[in-house]
Amino acid sequence: MSNEPSHQHPHEHQILNPATEEVIATVPAATPADVAAAVARATEAQRGWAGLAPADRARLLRRFAAVVDDHIEELAALEVREAGHPIGNARWEAGNVRDLLDYAAGGAERLSGAQIPVAGGLNVTFHEPLGVVAVIAPWNFPMPIAAWGTAPALAAGNAVVLKPAETTPLTALRLAELALAAGLPEGLFQVLPGAGPVAGAALVEHPGVAKVVFTGSTAVGKGIMATCAEGVKRVTLELGGKSPNIVFADADIERAAAAAPGSFLDNTGQDCCARSRILVQRGVYDRFMELLAPAVTSFAVGDPADPATAMGPLISAAQRERVRSYVPEDAPAAIRGEAPKGKGFWYPATVLEATGQGDRAAVEEIFGPVAVVLPFEDEADAVRLANATDYGLSGSIWTRDVGRAVRVSRAVAAGNLSVNSHSSVRYATPFGGYKQSGLGRELGPDALTAFTETKNVFISTEEQ
Repeated sequence: MSNEPSHQHPHEHQILNPATEEVIATVPAATPADVAAAVARATEAQRGWAGLAPADRARLLRRFAAVVDDHIEELAALEVREAGHPIGNARWEAGNVRDLLDYAAGGAERLSGAQIPVAGGLNVTFHEPLGVVAVIAPWNFPMPIAAWGTAPALAAGNAVVLKPAETTPLTALRLAELALAAGLPEGLFQVLPGAGPVAGAALVEHPGVAKVVFTGSTAVGKGIMATCAEGVKRVTLELGGKSPNIVFADADIERAAAAAPGSFLDNTGQDCCARSRILVQRGVYDRFMELLAPAVTSFAVGDPADPATAMGPLISAAQRERVRSYVPEDAPAAIRGEAPKGKGFWYPATVLEATGQGDRAAVEEIFGPVAVVLPFEDEADAVRLANATDYGLSGSIWTRDVGRAVRVSRAVAAGNLSVNSHSSVRYATPFGGYKQSGLGRELGPDALTAFTETKNVFISTEEQ
């Protein structure tokens, strides 16, 4: 479903406010020729950037972080308008960009190789930049995820061409302006709005792009990976999720129930880490559901610009229809919240009960404010249900038993797990998925090395 009028110029794209459906901006849509020109500029800029002393790269990135910090409110307001995120969430997102730039800047001077003991000489390794990196960012967290790839790639000495999602390019375009204001070289960090099958495909296919960082659907990620194989391009993929929230009978049930709504309603469920499968031990199932109902229905839904709002609209009419397809009108929802009427892509918080893993809503990523609750018998059953999915991105385990927390954390096939918490993302710790949730890791202390090649050099010390 498209909201674009038929008379729109093919090289423009209208941006809608998801809460009001108003057109808030029209941006150019990049063509393959635009992509080729951007990669050429990036290639030239990267040579000079890589030649700078690491301390100078770090200094410029810290200056970029400071300029972002000066514009937190402006960036957050843009995110509210283009993505429908509650203002509190949007401020966190802008702050996360700042923090990532600061953190990555610290790595520029610490990108150390190794001295490896060998016979007959000295052996050292160097981490050298790849060249031009393409970052293809999603619409669900436009600012942070764009920075997850961009900040460490720049710190490691690369240039970046960022293609934001069609629906959410405004914050990315503003960040590119702020980078120039901070003193980053022209052409080093460029933003090209445009359609995935046009601008995105041209970036992935371009022989001057050394690596592609993509966050989005598993289906699109597989296509990107196949295209990258043709040129043996490096690739990082952060794809879908169907994360479990496992509540054992010995957990603090009150805390677990109070925390559960935020784990699948934050960002209106448009989160790869959403704990949209709630697995509850049978002995406490009824009590948990009694406590969950008021926690879900009291989750504040409304105007994203209101600081009291916890949940805004979905990103688009098409996404709302996708979410609806998982919850037929006659579906016996265990819990259903309220949502504003009228304009805007609103959908109420919904909790479904399932008796097995076969239900479509229990196995597919919905990407909306919908969770499915399933009972389990014991620890082995919980692990079996948790792993009964093609995805493996995140998950939570609620228990007071430390041994069980460790056992289940090791047994669940997912890249990011939390015990008695739903926190998945910290810029200082690695993030990524198992199975079809992706390939590679972002964030954390090793982020910069993912944007480098390791060069090994042996120097003979034999007498000449």
